[in-house]
Amino acid sequence: MERYNRITNKNFREIVLLKAKPCAWGKCRFCDYIDDNSENIPEMVRLNREVLSHVTGEFGVLEVIDSASCFELPEETLQDIKKVVDEKKIKKLFFESHWMYRKRLNEMREFFGVPIVYKIGIETFDEDFRENYLNKHADFKSPEEVAALFDSPCLMVGIQGQTREMIARDIEILKKYFKLGTVNVYTDNTTDVKKDPELIQWFAKEYRWLKDDPSVEVLFENTDFGVGD
Repeated sequence: MERYNRITNKNFREIVLLKAKPCAWGKCRFCDYIDDNSENIPEMVRLNREVLSHVTGEFGVLEVIDSASCFELPEETLQDIKKVVDEKKIKKLFFESHWMYRKRLNEMREFFGVPIVYKIGIETFDEDFRENYLNKHADFKSPEEVAALFDSPCLMVGIQGQTREMIARDIEILKKYFKLGTVNVYTDNTTDVKKDPELIQWFAKEYRWLKDDPSVEVLFENTDFGVGD
């Protein structure tokens, strides 16, 4: 599995995929990413330390992702990231967090002492689909509520049960309320949530202009950032 890469098409940065403890929520209907989580802290710390050794500081920007939230990373790994930030002169970090940790975001900012761009897996701003079908456990009531805390929502498109209107509204909200965002095109996995190929084809054509939008990254495969498998 690839765990380090350089992103050089939009928002130049280095990216690392680290191991973390299991997601504290862990009940999203579409998610089967748990295979990369672990309870073996020493093993995780060793692997994460090796991955972090590849960071050069080339862009002064580092994105750290895992299969849960940044708050599920081992304490020793957080210390190792801090060491990399200091030694490689990292000026900005990208982290991802679940909505449940919204009141703890400043803990990371204070610990690392550099600006943090917080991503959040919204999946969709359609509350009924997000909560009653995807079981996301993100009970915000408005885009403004999210934008007050997080910088970059991650949307998901191409799921059976989604509509063109839902996707259009999500993209409209993304562009209106946020400076950055990611759109993940859904790919089938071991869960019962399935992709809608016709909807994906429509999205790819209707929103092909996002390819040239410097603020939005569109991922047609889970590995489009060059990490994972």
